Amino acid sequence: MAEELAGTGAAASDPDGPDGVRMTWNNWPRTKVEASKCIVPVAASISPIRPSPTLLVLPYHPLRCKPPCFAVLNPFAVVDFAAKIWICPLCFTRNHFPPHYAGISENNMPGELYPQCTTVEYAPPPLDHLSSPPPPPPVFLFVIDTCIIEEELVFLKSAMRRAIGLLPDNALVGLLTFGRMVQLYELGFTEVSKIYVFKGTKEIPKEQILDQLGLSTTNVRHGAVIGAPGYPKSPQSNGFHPSGSVNRFLLPAADCEYALNTLLDEMQTDQWPVEAGSRSLRCTGVALSVAAGLLGACMPGTGARIIALVGGPCTQGPGMIVSKDLSDPVRCHKDLDKDAAPHFHKAVKFYDNLAKQLVNQGHVLDLFASALDQVGVAEMKVAVERTGGLVVLAESFGHPVFKDSFKQIFEDGEQSLGLSFNGTLEINCSKDIKIQGIIGPCTSLEKKGALCADTVVGQGNTTSWKMCGLDRSTCLTVFFDISTTERSNQSGIPNPQLYIQFLTNYQGPEGQMRLRVTTVTRKWADSSNTEELVQGFDQETAAVVLARFTSLKMEMEEGFDATRWLDRSLIRLCSRFGDYRKEDPASFTLNPNFSILPQFMFNLRRSQFVQVFNNSPDETAYFRMMLNRESITNSVVMIQPSLLLYSFNSPPVPALLDVASISADRILLLDAYFSVVIFHGMTIAQWRNMGYQNQPEHQAFAELLQAPQDDAQTIIRERFPVPRLVVCDQHGSQARFLLAKLNPSATYNSSHEVAVGSDIIFTDDVSLQIFCEHLQRLVVQS
Repeated sequence: MAEELAGTGAAASDPDGPDGVRMTWNNWPRTKVEASKCIVPVAASISPIRPSPTLLVLPYHPLRCKPPCFAVLNPFAVVDFAAKIWICPLCFTRNHFPPHYAGISENNMPGELYPQCTTVEYAPPPLDHLSSPPPPPPVFLFVIDTCIIEEELVFLKSAMRRAIGLLPDNALVGLLTFGRMVQLYELGFTEVSKIYVFKGTKEIPKEQILDQLGLSTTNVRHGAVIGAPGYPKSPQSNGFHPSGSVNRFLLPAADCEYALNTLLDEMQTDQWPVEAGSRSLRCTGVALSVAAGLLGACMPGTGARIIALVGGPCTQGPGMIVSKDLSDPVRCHKDLDKDAAPHFHKAVKFYDNLAKQLVNQGHVLDLFASALDQVGVAEMKVAVERTGGLVVLAESFGHPVFKDSFKQIFEDGEQSLGLSFNGTLEINCSKDIKIQGIIGPCTSLEKKGALCADTVVGQGNTTSWKMCGLDRSTCLTVFFDISTTERSNQSGIPNPQLYIQFLTNYQGPEGQMRLRVTTVTRKWADSSNTEELVQGFDQETAAVVLARFTSLKMEMEEGFDATRWLDRSLIRLCSRFGDYRKEDPASFTLNPNFSILPQFMFNLRRSQFVQVFNNSPDETAYFRMMLNRESITNSVVMIQPSLLLYSFNSPPVPALLDVASISADRILLLDAYFSVVIFHGMTIAQWRNMGYQNQPEHQAFAELLQAPQDDAQTIIRERFPVPRLVVCDQHGSQARFLLAKLNPSATYNSSHEVAVGSDIIFTDDVSLQIFCEHLQRLVVQS
C-alpha cells in the first residue's frame, strides 16, 4: 500500500463529470441493513452551479410532474410520443404534455429530453420587457474594523480602494466602521459628512436600529424626506426597495466612488484611548447587527453581502469573545473542551440569531479576518456558513493571502468567483430513498415531507435548503438513508435504477433568476453481490465524506474520539471488502477501488481537521468551513497534499508524500491547499546562494529553479482563498511546513536507514507502513 502514496489529485481531468455530482457508492445497497454494513455513509457531493462548457440553457419554463412530486421533465422520463404522455421516473406518475409541446416526436425533442442533457438550466424571459423591473444590482456593505495599528489601516485602505475601482458601476455600496462605537456613513448626504453612531456595549434590537436611522415605518424623520437638502431629488425607481431611504446609505458605485475615497482618506484608527494592560474595545457584534438591520430595511430579499474586515477580537457587547484585560487569554481548544471559555456559548447564540435574521432577509456575511491573534471566527462560523459566506484567514491586511483573495471577489472574467445570490436547493428522489441532511454552506428551510429520514446529519428534517450566497465552487454533501427492507422488495419487480433530482434556483451575478436541474441515476446493487458494491466505490469521495462527517461529530458530540472512530471504521470496511485468509496478515489484499483509502485515512488522522492540538479554535473553524464547501478534488488535497519532484535528469514527476522523497539535489513542490511550499534540497540551496543561476553556462540550473515557481503561481491563481506561498531550504526553519505533511518513514529512531542527503522527522508518530501492518493484522483477526 505504501507504494501508492504518490499524488492522486490528477487522476482524471474532470472527475465530477458534467453534472458536478460524485457519490461514495455508485451502486447502492438495497436495504438499510446492507447500507449499515457498508460503513461509509451513502452520500453525494453536489456543486449546484459549477460552470460547464456543455451546459444547455433553455429559454422557457420547466415542465413539472403532478403534485406532490413536482419533479422536472428529464432524459430518464419514459415518453409516449404518439399519446403525448411522459412518465416521471421518480414517482411513475403519467403526465400529459401541454398544448405547446404538440409538435414533439422522436426527431423533434425538446432539449431537456436529450440523453446527454442530464443537467440543464432554465432562463425564461420576463413576460413583459416593458413593465418588468430591471434585475436588482448587487449590494456590498463594507464593515471595517478601525481598532488596528496605523500600518494595518494603510494596507486595508489600499485594498478597499482597489475593490471600489473594480466594482460594477450599478452595484450599491455602503460603509460602516467600528471600534468602541459603530459609525454608519450616510453617503447620500453630500453637503457634509453625516454619520450615525451606535453604542457598542449592548445588543440593539432591529426596531431601535431602524428608528435611529429614520427607516422605521412609524417614524420617518425630516432627514429621510426625499428632496431635503443634500439628497437626490427623487428615489431610484427601480422597483425593489420600499422607499428612497436606500439612497441615503447605499449608493451606486459610480455615484459614490469619490465620496468613498474621500472617507477612506480621512479614516483614522479608533481614537478612544486604550489603558496599559488592556485590549482595544471593539464591538464587532453590534456592528454586524447594525449592518444586518440596515440591509433588512433597505434591501430585503435582494442579493446583498456584508463584507466584514476584522482585525482583532470582539471585547465588548454581544459577540464578545474575551475581556479587555490582557491578562485574560483568548480561549483555546482546551478551554472549549473543559467548558472554561466564559463568553463562547453566549457569542455563538448571538451569531446563531444573526444567521437566522440574515437567512430570512436573503443576505450573506463574508468574513476577512486578518490578525496575528484570534478574532472570533469559531463563534462567527455559524453566521458565515449558514448564509453561504466566504471566509479568509490571514496574518495581516498586507499579506498576499488577504490582498489577493479580497481582490478576487470583485474581479470579472476568468478570475471571477461567479458570486450568486438567493439560492434554494430542492432534492427529489425515488421513493426507497430518504434524505438525512446536508453538510455545507446552507440552511434548512424545514420543508418536511415523506422523503425526510428519521436520523438527521447537519442541516436536516427538510427537502429544501436556502443558500443566500453561492459561487461556482460551492459544494454540498447530501446524506441519504435507504428505506426499503427485504420484504418490501418482494412485492412486485423492483426497479433496478434509482433517480435523484437536484433543483437549484438562484440569482446569477447579473441579477437574472435561473433554475438549474440536475437529474442523476445510479444502480441498486444485488444484496448478495459484494462485487457490485466494490465496483461502484469512489474512494476519494468516501475519504472526503468521512472527513466532513468526522468534523461534524467532533463539533456536535461531547468527548467524541475521532481517531478511534476513524480507525474502527477503516478496520470494519477492510474486513468487509478485503480479500484475506483468517489469521494471515500477509494474505490481505484490497481491490484497486479501495486501495488508496487506508492512506487517505492515515493522512486524515494526522490532518488539521482531526488533530486540533497545534491550531487555535479560529484556525480549526476556518479549515472545517473550507473542507465543507470545496469540491471533492480540492478537499482531497486538503486531506492528502500532493508532492511534485523537480530534478536535473527528468521532467517534474509526482513523488511519494514521504520523507524519503527529500534529496539534496532536488526541489520539491508541496500543494497542501492552504499553503504551497517550494522546498530546495541542501545542494540546490548552496548553488543558488552562490549565484550559479546567474551564469550563462548554468542555464539549466536557472530553469530548474524557475519551474516550481511557475507551477506554484499557476496553483495560486486558480484558487480561492489564495494559499500562502512558503519558499524554504532543507534544514531551514520554514522546512517544517513540508516536514509536518510527510509520512515519517525515517525518524530519529530509524536514522540508520536514511539515504545520504535525505532527512529525518523528529516525531513519535507511526509511519504509513507500520499503520498498514497494524491494519492488516487487526482485519484478519477472527
